Amino acid sequence: MGRTIRACELAASPYRSRRHQLAISATKGGQMAKIYEIDGIVPVVHQSAYVHPDAVLIGDVIIGPLCYVGPLASLRGDFGRLILREGANIQDGCIMHGFPDSDTIVEENGHIGHGAVLHGCHIGRNVLIGMNAVVMDSADVGDNSIVAAMSFIKTNTKLPEKSLVAGIPARVLREVTDGEIAWKSQATAAYQHLTQRCQRSLKPAEPRAEVEPDRKRIERSQLEPLHKASSKSAE
Repeated sequence: MGRTIRACELAASPYRSRRHQLAISATKGGQMAKIYEIDGIVPVVHQSAYVHPDAVLIGDVIIGPLCYVGPLASLRGDFGRLILREGANIQDGCIMHGFPDSDTIVEENGHIGHGAVLHGCHIGRNVLIGMNAVVMDSADVGDNSIVAAMSFIKTNTKLPEKSLVAGIPARVLREVTDGEIAWKSQATAAYQHLTQRCQRSLKPAEPRAEVEPDRKRIERSQLEPLHKASSKSAE
């Protein structure tokens, strides 16, 4: 199992002004993320986080250490406050928003899959929200839970820790296994590593006209889909 990377393991650097932190954190190859102030409130991005230039941050958004925000994610803090805590990721096409005076929070090592919608909810520590799932206002997803893709979690739903959740509306199917939690933690660690990869090497490029001979592949990792990992552990 891959271990979770902590912010303190990154190269140390002194804290700078909030606006300078924003500039160095949200830059890719000289491009700035789409970051907007509203009513005098400016998003905050930790210097060890990575926000893709095609993501949008508006107003009362707070991005913690080692977080990853993918392309086309929209974090619109023009009503309520939006918080990503240390090591969390919110992937491409995700939406975070909330009603006035609400906090939408993803706790440490939260993992929000492609296209998910979070609205005024609380996502516990080390939780996986599957692709295109929707979590509504005042819902609380307990620590170490896994929410299946396409699930709909209704307003005011309270889910206990280590819940495997699926359906429309979502319901608890069973308790998450230790093996599933280990797989989830490995996937989140991969996104924390992706934060560093993006800071180091992601930049605009022109496409090639043809596939080059012996075209290299992205470096292989231990990460694989849950169904494959589960079948191996059952052998």
